[in-house]
Amino acid sequence: MKKIFAICLLSLLFISSTTLETEALTFDKLPVEQTSKQWSVKLDKAKLGGTGLVKSKEGNFHRYSLKVDNLGEDVLSAEIHLFRKQPNSKTKYSLFGCPDQTDCNKNHFEQSVSLAKQLNEKIPYQFHSFLLAEEASELEVEIVWTQKGSEGTPLKERFIFTSK
Repeated sequence: MKKIFAICLLSLLFISSTTLETEALTFDKLPVEQTSKQWSVKLDKAKLGGTGLVKSKEGNFHRYSLKVDNLGEDVLSAEIHLFRKQPNSKTKYSLFGCPDQTDCNKNHFEQSVSLAKQLNEKIPYQFHSFLLAEEASELEVEIVWTQKGSEGTPLKERFIFTSK
């Protein structure tokens, strides 16, 4: 009876330890770049080290920079969203929201057209410094755009960065 109890207890401990294991999202080698026919997304160390910026804190979060280039055809509109995934969660959390409860959709179309013009002129879109929780298991960069000539059909690509 004691052997059965010990085997059950060890099995339970093994199962719980493997499901509770988490991996911090840290990158050994930076920069890391992913490309497609249309986009190049490059993750690197934070570019700015100003006095007013929050510093990386070991065990909590790290600072990174992100650069997005348009490699393909000209686009009419473009949006870039960043999400982090927490371990043991199906939900992904946006890294940037609307400041001070403002209406994010107020100038939405104008902003996406302005970003598209910038990218079409081969001026990359850059996040010079953003925080990413160390407990995050992945960083997802989502780009939604419309191609000139196909204005009614939004297109989307996802670039997923993990520590592996």
